[in-house]
This record gives sequence, structure tokens and C-alpha cells, in this order.
Amino acid sequence: MPYETRGAMGSYGPRGERFTRRTWTVRDICDHRPWPYADDQFDFAICVTTLEDIRDPIWVCHELSRVAKAGYVEVPTIEAELIFNVEGNGPWLGHEHHRWLCDVVDGALRFTHKPHSIHHDWTLRVNDRWRARMELEDHLLGLFWEGTLPAFERPLIGEDDYQRLFAELRERIRRRFEPSEAELRLKTARDLARHGAALAAQRPRRLASQLIDRLR
Repeated sequence: MPYETRGAMGSYGPRGERFTRRTWTVRDICDHRPWPYADDQFDFAICVTTLEDIRDPIWVCHELSRVAKAGYVEVPTIEAELIFNVEGNGPWLGHEHHRWLCDVVDGALRFTHKPHSIHHDWTLRVNDRWRARMELEDHLLGLFWEGTLPAFERPLIGEDDYQRLFAELRERIRRRFEPSEAELRLKTARDLARHGAALAAQRPRRLASQLIDRLR
């Protein structure tokens, strides 16, 4: 990105810049050429809401591990990638330019191709009602690392792999947003108790009304 775009989406850490236009680097970070930095040149590297956008996040994680001793990465959660019409930008799930579904498995970043067909499957949508229940940590997934940033791709080969992915996503949504059987039973019991209390309250009110009518 050009030097002029820095800070356009906010900043992390204290104010002030320790770089200049001269030291600002513009390049394709996915071209499989080593970045122009020495091994362990940086004590700490931050990579926020970037990996889901690029064509080869595995290579970028490799280079982050090489040029930095430690760091922090942040990606959208899978739930965030399934929000329908996320910014009023059309009938997409999540941001339309995101290439990957990201999660953490056994301490490693896992990247799964975000197929285009996902946008047309209404059973995978996180709707407005469910979105209102999401906290900040439901939108972003952060991972601190030291030494090596472990990352791998989950390959999707053939129809069976895609159908398995979609089934997992539906189950993930169900577990996160839909009530369990125990919660449904509890809600039913509460509704019945409220209904019974309302019926019980009606009889004294009815008797009092009848008595007032007689006195009149």
C-alpha cells in the first residue's frame, strides 16, 4: 500500500511513527521472494486483518516468522465471515474481497478457501438478529506467537470436501446462535409458569370485579 495510506484504518500501540517515506516498503508480499529484511530484524511484528485478503497467507506467515522474533496476528472469525450484508455492501457473507476462512487449530492458523457459492446459501447466513448478540471477540480472532507462526491450509478437493465444510459451518452457527434442547425446555417451563401465574391472577381480579358490580 502507498505511504499515504498509512493509518487509514487506525493504529496499534503508542502514537508516533518510527519509519519514514524513505524506509516505507511497497511490494507484493506474496510473490515468494524473501522480504527485504534480515532474519529476526524485528523484535515484534503485527499483522492485523490482512491474511484473509491475500492470495498466499502461508507464505506471509513464513516470512513473518523469519523477519520477526515474535508477533501478533488478527483475522476475522468464521462467524464474522458469515454475516449477511455485513456493511450494506450487497448480498454477500462477510466481506466480498476476503479469500479465506480463518481459525486456529492446535495453536496453528488454519486457512480454508472461502468458496463463492457460500454467498448464495441462506442456511449459512448470520442474520441481523444473531449479529446483534455478537461481542467484539466474536468478530476477531487474535493469536500471539513467538519464534514461529504456525500456519497451514485446509485443502478442499472435490464436492465431498465442500459439502463437509458447509455442514461444519451450519453446525457451528447452530451451536453459537440457536438454543440447545435444554435451553428450549427451560424456556418452555418458564413460559408455562408465567401462563399459570397469569391464569391464577385472573380469578381474584374477576371475583373483585363481580363484587364491585354487585355493590353498584
